[in-house]
Amino acid sequence: MVHRRTTDVTRHEAGFSLTELIVVVGMIGILSVLAAPQFMSYWRTSATAAAASELATVVSRARQLAIAGNQNYCAEVSGTSVRYRQGSNPTCTAGNIWTGTGTDNNGLVSISNNMSVSGGPVVFTSLGAATLAGTFTVTNPNGGTRNVVVAASGRVTVQ
Repeated sequence: MVHRRTTDVTRHEAGFSLTELIVVVGMIGILSVLAAPQFMSYWRTSATAAAASELATVVSRARQLAIAGNQNYCAEVSGTSVRYRQGSNPTCTAGNIWTGTGTDNNGLVSISNNMSVSGGPVVFTSLGAATLAGTFTVTNPNGGTRNVVVAASGRVTVQ
């Protein structure tokens, strides 16, 4: 026969003391203070990389429009946004501003998170090559930049 053992737990032995709780909360606070700058740096870098990927997609769309429309298309910076010119000349100084899905009434495509865009323009031919290759730069207002490079072959990459 097995006897059941019981322990006599008094009020003073149950749970955690106030001192132990204060020490644990203090340690969590110290770790949070030490980790916060790294987290903010990661957030800033990730937001900049996401905006650069978004810009690469916007520029690649100009290439797709050029191939589908069988005519030159230009992707150029206008303020902090990008717009397309349909039937553009090789230097992107002429052509009708293209409006469609994803653009506002002025044909502008804005990049998310208040990122600023500079550089360009880039002109794509009906074969998808870039007659005017170039580099766009995405700048995070909180610091950090990423480049979107368009090669003469028409390939768009984020660097």
